[in-house]
Amino acid sequence: MSNQRSSRTLTDAPSVHVVGAGLAGSEAAYFLAERGVRIILHEMRPTKMTPAHSTDRCAELVCSNSLKSRSPVSAPGMLKTEMTRMGSLVLRAAGAHSVPGGEALAVDRELFAEHVTRTLRTHPNITLQNEEIVAPPAGAITVLATGPLTSEPLSQWLARATGSDDLYFYDAIAPIVDASSIDQSHAFLANRYDKGEEKAYLNCPMSEPEYNAFIDALLTAEKVPARAFEKEKFFQGCQPIEAIVATGRESLRFGPMKPVGLTDPRTGARPHAVVQLRPENRARTAYNLVGFQTKLKFGEQSRVLRLIPALRNAEFLRLGSIHRNTYLCGPKALRSDLSLKGHPTVYVAGQLTGVEGYVESAAGGLLAALFVSQRLAGLPHEAPPANTALGALLRHVTASEPKNYQPGNMHFGLFDPALFDDVAGMKREAAREAMAQQAAETFNRWWQEAAGARVTAAPAAESSASEGL
Repeated sequence: MSNQRSSRTLTDAPSVHVVGAGLAGSEAAYFLAERGVRIILHEMRPTKMTPAHSTDRCAELVCSNSLKSRSPVSAPGMLKTEMTRMGSLVLRAAGAHSVPGGEALAVDRELFAEHVTRTLRTHPNITLQNEEIVAPPAGAITVLATGPLTSEPLSQWLARATGSDDLYFYDAIAPIVDASSIDQSHAFLANRYDKGEEKAYLNCPMSEPEYNAFIDALLTAEKVPARAFEKEKFFQGCQPIEAIVATGRESLRFGPMKPVGLTDPRTGARPHAVVQLRPENRARTAYNLVGFQTKLKFGEQSRVLRLIPALRNAEFLRLGSIHRNTYLCGPKALRSDLSLKGHPTVYVAGQLTGVEGYVESAAGGLLAALFVSQRLAGLPHEAPPANTALGALLRHVTASEPKNYQPGNMHFGLFDPALFDDVAGMKREAAREAMAQQAAETFNRWWQEAAGARVTAAPAAESSASEGL
């Protein structure tokens, strides 16, 4: 069947539609289904693939396999704490299929996606349909969670719905290398500052001459050009290495190749520069190059990356790539409940709202699902307080200054310290610990007394689908 035939606009929808089975869509579908809501979950893969995905699985991770810090005192960790309280499917699957990642929660991406897919496919309240949706169903409650690779027809619908003609930015994917092809004599296992119980990162040190040779090659390497109708707009947190080095020869040494917190056991000293490799799976048969997103042509990537001594004979299981990412200007396009202005039955979740990162996207799915559940129950809109991680992320998406809005990760800069008690004048680490503790207490109280208690009850028969996973 051709993509054109399978693409359709839905009408007469009898239940809530979730479009997109990535992280946000998977979370939204599961949260609502667990509360007795009938869900039609639409995923266009494999009928129509994206430039980055390679399977038809739900929640396929296409960039890194890291879901960031587990520390409850970090901003991503604070977000995880609150999502866990809400019953996050993504975090449950991540915990079941984690691989060594130091302080970070890293996962075996294949087992992780299989877990999420199996949970959704076997849930009695979810019908998963593989088809492209070109516009939301008229009159039906719909959650758009199509993410950064939203198809062109749906992107065009969003452009018309929001009056915007600038709905995209660029993101880059890092290469993956076969572990057996790494020269271990030029690498060492260590976590930065020895954090984490298990050494997770394989570090590839470089001397000053080696670093300079690498930079020279990178500066002259041939890149994949943008298409004529596209304008390059890179998200700051996912800058390709060639875009970083264009700002200065030493820029990579203060970014993904920074050597701080590491000691080369061969010399007993800190390397001039270092490339960190993180395991892709529990067996450590593959590693990804941390922070090495790139849009170099494939032949150039192999040539340049093999100038790293530990990768001189590297076999790359996946080379880096570049693709268009779609997002809305949330403060202009969305209401405080993540519904689309002018289209009150259409909710938007995940990266399409302008959040960046796996956990942030999943969190957006939970928020949208929560607000839909409030609506279905006839309850007033009630968002997490702004001094919680979810509340701060929501405020970034819906209440930032539109003129300066850009995709953002969860970080402490999203919090307003004035919303926390007794943190003024504290040193940074102490203030963050206090904020994390207060945020957790505030969220738990809000979830139990205000919002959660009225939407958490799920029929026993409906909530058993994921037991035993």
